[in-house]
Amino acid sequence: MTHPTPAVHDRIQSLPSAELPAYVYDLGALRDHAATVRGALPERVELYYAAKANPEPEILTALGPCVDGYEVSSGGELAHVARAVPGRPLALGGPGKTPDELIAALEEGVERFHVESEYELRMLAELARRVAPGRRVAVLPRVNLPVADGSLAGSSLAMGGRPTPFGMDPARAEPVIRQLAYGTYPQLELRGVHAHLASGLEAADQLAVAESVVSWATGLGVPLGEVNVGGGMHVDYGDPERRFDWAAYGNGLARLTEPHPELTLRIEPGRALTAYCGWYATEVLDVKPSHGEEFAVVRGGTHHLRTPATKGHDQPCSVLPVDTWAHPWPRPAAESERVTLAGQLCTPKDVLARAVPAAGLRAGDRVAFALAGAYAWNISHHDFLMHPRPGFHFLDSAG
Repeated sequence: MTHPTPAVHDRIQSLPSAELPAYVYDLGALRDHAATVRGALPERVELYYAAKANPEPEILTALGPCVDGYEVSSGGELAHVARAVPGRPLALGGPGKTPDELIAALEEGVERFHVESEYELRMLAELARRVAPGRRVAVLPRVNLPVADGSLAGSSLAMGGRPTPFGMDPARAEPVIRQLAYGTYPQLELRGVHAHLASGLEAADQLAVAESVVSWATGLGVPLGEVNVGGGMHVDYGDPERRFDWAAYGNGLARLTEPHPELTLRIEPGRALTAYCGWYATEVLDVKPSHGEEFAVVRGGTHHLRTPATKGHDQPCSVLPVDTWAHPWPRPAAESERVTLAGQLCTPKDVLARAVPAAGLRAGDRVAFALAGAYAWNISHHDFLMHPRPGFHFLDSAG
């Protein structure tokens, strides 16, 4: 098990049952972690936050002092982030951009466009000519590079090195990059190359991928100001106290930039920045045996916290006992050492964690699920069965 910070623990225990489930975020812990990440990175590495991981305005604002900008992947994210953190640099990524999204980004003054295909490049060039005459729009073609056998074996999600809808094959990307470099599209400026290939890699594997991307990009023989090596730093749901080795990664990126003094590297972590600051808090409604296994049914479930169902893992959690019981009927309690925590949905897939060591767990006790600060509420199927939505609490443990 893993335990919430004191501020989060106290808030969870103070909430009435009717206000559960709830997401509780420790913004002080978030700022401390983001400052540690920023401090581990060398000067010529820009840090953008991938807003898709958690776009809550309070999260975006708390990250502000430690990030160089924000990566957005839709017109909706663009409008939302621009409102939440006005005036900050934005990069627009994602496949399948619509003309309306590109127009909105041009009008908003988005600083960088990650271009996914030749068609998207031509569309952006024409729209830039119409919407932003006289302005040179910075673009980074996204490349789906081949990778050495096994180098992405440890990834939880591969976006490159195999057939995917992301980016362009090198043979198609190279002429696009050269056309941009030599002025075929006068409205567009070649800023650099983008190659986010995988998520869930440890520092050594991340560095190996970054090295291959930089080697390919600098070998093109065209002037580049920036190489974006993406995000996807590993978050260990099996051991939530273990963190990605940012110090080793930063040192490796520093070595990678030394031969290329003209080059800036950019990374775009999401989950690895915000996962640790968030908790999904709920209450045990019932405890019962079923064919040799003990189940605790909690308020809410995977329609609020879809991460364990999506990634196929057990969400780390902590049981917070509650001594009071306000009802006249008996209070059910677990009889075995380990309990499976399930939600309220009418599907056997609504499981948050299996075989949790929770001897004596009783209805009315509370459970705090850790690592719920990223890809949690915002990717969940909120309206299935129309249960009440969770509350949201943003605490500042530093103040």
